[in-house]
Amino acid sequence: MAVGEITLGPVLFNWPAEQWRDFYFRVADEATVSTVYVGETVCSKRAPLFADVLDSVVARLKAAGKTVVFSTLAEVASDKDRNVVRDTCANGDDWVEANDTGALYRLKGRPHHVGPFVNTYNEHTAAFLSRNGAVNVCLPPELSSAAVANFCAAVGSTITTEVLVFGRVPLALSARCYHARAHGRVKDNCQFVCDRDADGLSLQTIAGQPFLTINGIQTMSHEYLCLLEEIGDLREAGVSRFRLSPHSCDMVAVAAVFQDVLDRTIEPTEGREQLRALSLPAPFCNGFYHTRPGYEWVGQP
Repeated sequence: MAVGEITLGPVLFNWPAEQWRDFYFRVADEATVSTVYVGETVCSKRAPLFADVLDSVVARLKAAGKTVVFSTLAEVASDKDRNVVRDTCANGDDWVEANDTGALYRLKGRPHHVGPFVNTYNEHTAAFLSRNGAVNVCLPPELSSAAVANFCAAVGSTITTEVLVFGRVPLALSARCYHARAHGRVKDNCQFVCDRDADGLSLQTIAGQPFLTINGIQTMSHEYLCLLEEIGDLREAGVSRFRLSPHSCDMVAVAAVFQDVLDRTIEPTEGREQLRALSLPAPFCNGFYHTRPGYEWVGQP
């Protein structure tokens, strides 16, 4: 049975450079996470916004003993996007996480990670990725418990398996920018309006019910995924890495809760109450894992 470690995925939102820097500085100094993913995965236009602070963030994380992995874009639709992916994959001896097939091409033969935006649904895909050089795969968040268990059983020790266990669920990417459209702008002249929403812009149905969240070109869940109760089963299945997706809440506290549950120093139900005390702006969900609609919550209320 895998012991497991807590990891921190890349920031998916458009935060001011100072906030982005200070977030990672605090993670370096205080968070109980072993691996930290950095880089722009949603929109290539955002990448230059934190370029001036990236080196200091990486240096601070490495000095704190964290493993740093550079994440690539998840959607490549222009020459600019391709150049951003090329530059990310050219990070010398640093670890890189591929989030699209273009990055897989550039990383061929080099040990690397594969992110949740690549459709790694079965052991046949995993075998191909392993031959390409992948050593760790973060599975897509829509997989059920049975699918995760089958995947782990099939790949064995050839690839380590990572699962997203906290945060709004990334669902889809589009060539169009929903954030820009919502403010009467176009993608090429968006004026980075997505920076107004630190955790994404909430959508409502005609009846006024919260429905989804938009983040630039990305569609996300309204609810926050929380797989605290499922960590034991995931460990038994062979999952060894448990990924938290950054939000503007106290992520150091979130990491501590998940580490305590992983270490079995607190019960998952107690951990969930500690997370609720952080006053997250949406309820929890775990539906996909239990073969239900993703927004649903299965278990104790």
